[in-house]
Amino acid sequence: MKIFFTAEYNEEELKPLYEMGEVIKDGWALGLPKMDEEELAEKVRDVDMIITSYDDITRKVIESAPNLKLIACTRATPVNVDMAAAKERGIPVLYTPGRNSDSTAEMTIGLMLSIARKIPMAYRALKEGKYTGNPDAHKETKAGLKADVIWDMKMDAPYMVFKGTQLKGKSLGILGYGSIGKRVGRIARAFGMQLLIYDPYQGEVDIEEIGIRKVNTLAELMRESDFVTCHMKVTPETKGIVSREMIALMKPTAYFINASRGAILDEEALIDALREKRIAGAAFDVYASEPIASNHPYVTELDNVVITPHIAGATDDVLVNHTKQIVADVRRFLNGEHLLYQYRY
Repeated sequence: MKIFFTAEYNEEELKPLYEMGEVIKDGWALGLPKMDEEELAEKVRDVDMIITSYDDITRKVIESAPNLKLIACTRATPVNVDMAAAKERGIPVLYTPGRNSDSTAEMTIGLMLSIARKIPMAYRALKEGKYTGNPDAHKETKAGLKADVIWDMKMDAPYMVFKGTQLKGKSLGILGYGSIGKRVGRIARAFGMQLLIYDPYQGEVDIEEIGIRKVNTLAELMRESDFVTCHMKVTPETKGIVSREMIALMKPTAYFINASRGAILDEEALIDALREKRIAGAAFDVYASEPIASNHPYVTELDNVVITPHIAGATDDVLVNHTKQIVADVRRFLNGEHLLYQYRY
């Protein structure tokens, strides 16, 4: 069994694969760039399996490999695999749902805390030398009093500049209550937040309990939430679902969080809302176009946003998870057993 391997991986979890066949590492697995179609098509001519993360497994690549029996993609959705071409050949496609759900959920909460408490803004100010003191200064405490640290109550004092909002007691609207959305909800509940859920594919009986309520419309969620976070896949139904009309319903004190996909949002409409201070702020890990442009308003203009460069799933734990999933299912495939992570065409 010849296995062409260009995926990100965890070495310890990959070891059982070496016993299943000849593993040929190339491309991303060796720290090299994503392969172009011609190179990949040439290199897979005599392989039985392709395991990848980011290489495009196109029709040409699939047709160039007459012995190909299995394709595996270490991602939550195998967007880089031509599913129609694989189906025509009867080639199963493996993927790794849930591999980064915990990491993304934690990042979402981190973004919420960052914008609610203005943590990156305060950090940047200190690194730039603002609100710092003279290293030689010595503060005297008056007799009879305990040592105290307090800022002057001026409008330019950090206590005023970085005054934020706590999560406890606030309502969190979650768009999409799947693997990641549920995890975000569980963490948010530990903070003492109330949850509003919008997900047409989840029934009330599967969601509702004390402190968690399913809403019937997106408009209801947008109107009532103090924080809104998105965890939807991009489909014809969800593309642009957070529209200008929906954004206009948000409270002026509300925050918008997106660590899923930029396509679910009317980005220009949200920029306008942030620019005009019609909402309190936003935090993003994803954008309409990536990488985010150097002249984007989030970068150059707006001071009420927190931005990160699409890193919600960037943890070592994700590599452990998806390596385990793929290796286990390759073993099942070789043993003729039911596949747990086969993508349904």
